[in-house]
Amino acid sequence: MNPWYKNLAFWVIIIFAVFLMFSTFEQSAQQQEVTYSEFLQMVDRGEVDSVSIQGKKITLKKNDKEWSTYAPEDQSLIPHLTQKGIDIKAEPPSDNSIGIYILQWLPMIVLLGVWIFFMRQMQSGGGKAMSFGKSRARLLSDQQARVTFDDVAGVDEALEELSEIVEFLRDPRKFTRLGGRIPKGVLLMGPPGSGKTLLARAIAGEAEVPFFTISGSDFVEMFVGVGASRVRDLFMQGKKSAPCIIFIDEIDAVGRHRGAGLGGGHDEREQTLNQLLVEMDGFESNEGVILISATNRPDVLDPALLRPGRFDRQVVVPLPDIRGRKKILEVHMKKTPIGDDVDADALAKGTAGFSGADLENLVNETALLAAKKGKDKLEMMDFEESKDKVYMGLARKTKVMSKAELRMTAYHEGGHALVARFLPGTLPVNKVTIIPRGRALGVTWFLSEDRVTQYKDQLESELAVAFGGRVAEDLIFNRISTGASNDIKQATETAQRMVREWGMSEKMGPLSYAQGDEQVFLGREIAKPRDYSEETARQIDQEVKNLITTSYENAVKLLTDNVDILHALADLLLKKETIMGAELDELIHSMRPGLELPSEKFKRELKEEEGEDAPEEGQVIAPPGPTLNAKYESAPETPENSVDAEDIELKDGSDPRDRDVEE
Repeated sequence: MNPWYKNLAFWVIIIFAVFLMFSTFEQSAQQQEVTYSEFLQMVDRGEVDSVSIQGKKITLKKNDKEWSTYAPEDQSLIPHLTQKGIDIKAEPPSDNSIGIYILQWLPMIVLLGVWIFFMRQMQSGGGKAMSFGKSRARLLSDQQARVTFDDVAGVDEALEELSEIVEFLRDPRKFTRLGGRIPKGVLLMGPPGSGKTLLARAIAGEAEVPFFTISGSDFVEMFVGVGASRVRDLFMQGKKSAPCIIFIDEIDAVGRHRGAGLGGGHDEREQTLNQLLVEMDGFESNEGVILISATNRPDVLDPALLRPGRFDRQVVVPLPDIRGRKKILEVHMKKTPIGDDVDADALAKGTAGFSGADLENLVNETALLAAKKGKDKLEMMDFEESKDKVYMGLARKTKVMSKAELRMTAYHEGGHALVARFLPGTLPVNKVTIIPRGRALGVTWFLSEDRVTQYKDQLESELAVAFGGRVAEDLIFNRISTGASNDIKQATETAQRMVREWGMSEKMGPLSYAQGDEQVFLGREIAKPRDYSEETARQIDQEVKNLITTSYENAVKLLTDNVDILHALADLLLKKETIMGAELDELIHSMRPGLELPSEKFKRELKEEEGEDAPEEGQVIAPPGPTLNAKYESAPETPENSVDAEDIELKDGSDPRDRDVEE
C-alpha cells in the first residue's frame, strides 16, 4: 500500500476509536429518559425542582437526580411550570454537538496521536523522526535501469582496474590462493562529467552482489553525532549483506582535510570522517565489503583516507582522448538514427576537452535540433550547429548589426585565423564565423588536440594568435575596441603561467613562483606568505609584459605582410558569414601560390623522417603542444563595441564602405 494512504487510514482508525470510546462513555453516563406524560405527572406530584429547556429537550432535576424528555410544542407548559414554582432555565438549541465533542476531546486525541507516532518511529527505520542515525543508503535492484561495462567507453584503464574488483567478488579464491587480499577501497578521481558515477553504476550492473549507494552530503545533519551514526549503520548493513559494494558519491563532502580553514577539529563533519576511517580499517574486520568513492577534488581529501588499507586503489578517470571521444559518441549514437554523412572521427577531433557528459549532451542537443527541423536522421550539419550551440549558445540571427560592426568583426576574426595559419605550432583552424552567438559577436574555432607536453615556442605562437584580432582592428581601422577583452585575459593568464609556474623566462630562470596561490578553505592552510621579494615580483611582471609585447609585435608583422589576404578573408566572411578551415587554406594558396604553411611543412617533414604514407584527408597531425581551449571570440556587445560606419576609416585614408563584397 502507498505510505500516504497507509498513514491516512491509520489516523482515521485512531479518530474513529476515540469517538467510539467517547460514545460508550456518554451512553454509560446518559440521563434516564421519561415520557412527556410522565414528566407532567412528576410536575403535578412536586417531584421536580428545576427544569432546563434546550430546544425540544427538557432536563428535569430532583435531589441531584436527572431525567430527560422531549416535549411537543405546548404553549401551556411554561405557565404550568411557573404555577408549580419550578425553576426554569432556557438554553439555545445546540446544532454543533460534534464540534463540541471534538473540542472537548482534542487534547486527548493529540496526546494519543503523538504517543502512537513516536512509538511507531522507534520501531521503524529510514529517515524518520526517531531514526536520525540510520543510513540513507539505497540498495540498487535489478528492476532499475541496468548499466554494464558495455555502456561505458573512453576510460579503458579505469574499466580494467574496476573489472578486477568485480571478478574478485565473483571468484575470490582465484586471488586469495596466493595470499592476496581484496582492496578495501577504490577512489575514482576525475573532472566533472568524466563518468565516475556511470562507472559505479556499471559495477553495480556487472557484479552480482548487493550494491549500496549514498551521497557524501547524506551523512551530515544539524544534529551532532548523526553522521558518525549513519556511517556505523551503513557498514553494519554492508556486513550483513557481504560480499557487497558500497558507493559514496562526492566523498569530499565529508572527507576534507581535517584542520583546514577556520573551523575547529570537533565539528560534525570531522566526527563523520573519523568514524569512516575507523570503519574502513579499524579493529573489526570488514571482509567482503568494498567501498567505492568518487570525487573531483582529490587534493582536499584527508591523507588518512588515501593511505593503503583504506583506499588501496586510486583510479584516475580523465577526460577522454580522441579515441575515447569517438567511442563515447558511437555509444550514444546507437540510440539515435544517424545519417550517412556523419563522421565520428571529425566530431571527435572537433570536441577536444569535452567530457563524457558533454558528448552525451551534444548528441541529445543534435537529436532535439533534428527533430525540430522535422528530419528523420541526424546529419553532420546538425552536429556542427549543436556543437556551436553547446559552446556559445544559439545563433542570434535576428540581432541587428550595422555594416560597420560586421566588417569590424570580420577583420577581428580574420586576424585570429591568419595568425594561427602562418605561425608554427598553432592549432588548425576549424571554422570562422561572424554570426553572433551568446554574448559574442563572432568566433574563431580551432581543432583542439590532445596535447600533454607544452613547449615555449608553441605557447608564444598561441599568445600571438590571441592578439591577432586586436592587431587587425588597429591595422585596418586605426582604432581598437573592447572586442579583444577575452583574448587579452587568456593571453595574460598564459604568459603569467609561463613565467611563474613553467620557468620559461630566461631572466627569471627555471624557478617556480606560484606558491601561496591556494585559496582559503580549498587547501591545507588559510594563507601562505609570498616567498619572494618585491624586486622579484617586479621582475616577474616585467617578464610577463615582455612576452606579451613580443607576441603582439609578431602578430603585427605577420598581418602587415599579409594585409591583402586579410582584406580578402574579411570580404569572404562578409559574403558567407561562416567559412571552414579548408576554405581558408584555399584562399591563402590562391593568393600565395607555392606557399607552404607550417602545418603542411610539418606533415611533409614527418613523412620524410619516418617514411610513412601521407596523412589521410582531414587528418590532423601536429607536434605535442599546449592543450588550450583554442577558441577566440570577439568581446560581448557593450556600448564601447558599438561602431558607426561613418566613424571608421582605413589607415590608407579610404572608407571601408567602399570595399564592396562580391556576390
